[in-house]
Amino acid sequence: QVQLVESGGGSVQAGGSLRLSCAASGRTFSYYTMGWFRQAPGKDRDFVARISPRGDQEQIRYADSVKGRFTISRDNANNTGWLQMNSLKPDDTAVYYCALGSYSVRSADYNYWGQGTQVTVSS
Repeated sequence: QVQLVESGGGSVQAGGSLRLSCAASGRTFSYYTMGWFRQAPGKDRDFVARISPRGDQEQIRYADSVKGRFTISRDNANNTGWLQMNSLKPDDTAVYYCALGSYSVRSADYNYWGQGTQVTVSS
């Protein structure tokens, strides 16, 4: 069993930056693709970014809405992943979740989820 804990959320003004962290327990962090998803009030949980188990740069994928602004990374030795978010916009306001699962952009393909961290961007 893997447990995930996100941190780093908060409130920022548009144009600001935040760095979300995802700390995993257990020894199997490196087995899985790590994904970040977000859910705004009244909306579905949307894909944000994913990174392969080994962290291969050429296999990283981003949602079009965050491409060029967000960067996903991971450190398997320390069972930790991150989502660096720059040039934040009010539309980025959501609860952000990290997850571990298959190499996919679908939330249904992820088996383990954190509790989420709130990101609020004001204009």
